[in-house]
Amino acid sequence: MHIATLKRKKNHTYTDKSRVIGVFLTGVLRRRLIHRFLISAISVCVLLLFSMLSLFAPSSAMENSLVRSRMLLNHQSEFSVPASGDSYRHDLWNSTNSQLFAGCSNAGVNFAKTNSKTHADRYVLIVTSGGLNQQRTGIIDAVVAAYILNATLVVPELDHASFWKDNSNFSELFDTDWFIKFLRNDIRVIKQLPNMGEKILAPHTVRVPRKCTPKCYEDRVLPVLVKKRAVRLTKFDYRLSNMLDDGLQKLRCRVNYHALKFTDSIQGMGNLLVERMRVKSKHFIALHLRFEPDMLAFSGCYYGGGEKERSELGEIRKRWKNLHASNPDKERRHGRCPLTPEEVGLMLRALGFGIDTHMYVASGEIYGGEETLAPLRALFPNFHSKDTLVTKEELAPFVSFSSRMAALDYIVCDESDVFVTNNNGNMAKILAGRRRYFGHKPTIRPNGKKLNPLFMNKHNMTWEEFAPRVRKFQVGFMGEPNELRPGSGEFHENPTSCICQKSGSPVKAEGFGLIKVENRTEKPSSEEDREWSELDYDLDNIKKQVQLKGTKIDSIPLQMGTDQVEVQEFFSD
Repeated sequence: MHIATLKRKKNHTYTDKSRVIGVFLTGVLRRRLIHRFLISAISVCVLLLFSMLSLFAPSSAMENSLVRSRMLLNHQSEFSVPASGDSYRHDLWNSTNSQLFAGCSNAGVNFAKTNSKTHADRYVLIVTSGGLNQQRTGIIDAVVAAYILNATLVVPELDHASFWKDNSNFSELFDTDWFIKFLRNDIRVIKQLPNMGEKILAPHTVRVPRKCTPKCYEDRVLPVLVKKRAVRLTKFDYRLSNMLDDGLQKLRCRVNYHALKFTDSIQGMGNLLVERMRVKSKHFIALHLRFEPDMLAFSGCYYGGGEKERSELGEIRKRWKNLHASNPDKERRHGRCPLTPEEVGLMLRALGFGIDTHMYVASGEIYGGEETLAPLRALFPNFHSKDTLVTKEELAPFVSFSSRMAALDYIVCDESDVFVTNNNGNMAKILAGRRRYFGHKPTIRPNGKKLNPLFMNKHNMTWEEFAPRVRKFQVGFMGEPNELRPGSGEFHENPTSCICQKSGSPVKAEGFGLIKVENRTEKPSSEEDREWSELDYDLDNIKKQVQLKGTKIDSIPLQMGTDQVEVQEFFSD
């Protein structure tokens, strides 16, 4: 009994253990099944979700594009324009070697004087075209034309009907008595045609082609002048060749730099503007911004303003009937588009001009207004103009006359320590040449062909990468005495015959050697040449260069960038 009882107890114990183990195993198996089910369910859901996402996932090209965009955004933050300019030159306000050159335009001993060559019964009248500076070129060339024809010059008539709509006459812009007196040894100048008894001398109208040579005047004008006694040369702008002997070129310089003086009232107001700039700062920049609607329309360039810009500028462009359709991208690639105000500011900062630099801006109505000017103002907050320097009452006698207002800008730009031009128009050319003649004061011309691509790609680089490239591209565009080939460009921009190197003054080459100058001839002009009489700007003759016969470069090293020869064609007339 006892044994049987023990066996039953033992079996009962095994049974209890078996039940516990069974329950445990059942629980474990159940949990594993649930776990596997959950894993399977989750896996199925993940697969479904992945399949759905794959339908909307971007392609590898799009992914690469997004990556590049994120990289670009990150890189943009690195283009941080400094407030100060890290100057790459010892002195930003003076040109190297400028003290070694001087203007020299006195007549040579063999240059015939007025009394020995002027015929008493020959009179030349001219009618100028365009704005102030375009008319100035006509006046200068009229004196030379009268000299070639051995004639008396009647004080020139100014254009009253062009785009500029200014009815000022010669004596309201220039000192007429000084003009007559200064030129008395070169030609005879009178204020009006004389009366021939009771008979009025009526001038015969003649139109000469552009770039007319001395022989051209002798062949086309002189026979008429001898017969009619008086001729009126109309549309007189760029009607004289650049290919003249040194004696006639020096006469051009005497007219331009000495005989043509503004009236006392204009010169006085111009001097006042300069004085008020000097009170604000010892040195200042004058910027001829030239970003007006007519300028942009004429250039055929595009600045991202969409259909509104195309429509507005296209309407203005109709003013010039002979303008052909333009390719804005091509114009910009070739450097023929003015820089935007922001781009001008970035160029100047890269060249070394800091935020404390004072800037005088000579410009009319800026296309886009204050919104367009804002980036330039941010870079150079010491921003001045005629309107900020003088009162409305002081400016009142000039404000209704575009030529007189232009004359004020001319005076300030001429007197500035650094002149910056944003185009190659008549004012830019005239002032560039004048500043060379009177001491080679720095004149900065943007190298648009190199700078435009750089500006378009600026957010792909840091400022430390951008600034040195600007400085490199501007070599040969800073107004140095030795950066232009003798005889190249339009004469008023590069008056080689009227600038002499002081004897015994060695010129530092500064790494640039002499470059052989090849002889060039001037392309003949025809009556079909395009006329830009209504705009103080000229892009038509960008491919013309001339070499003055007998010009010597002697010891003058030619300072040029690698692309200067090619780009110089754009700056030729």
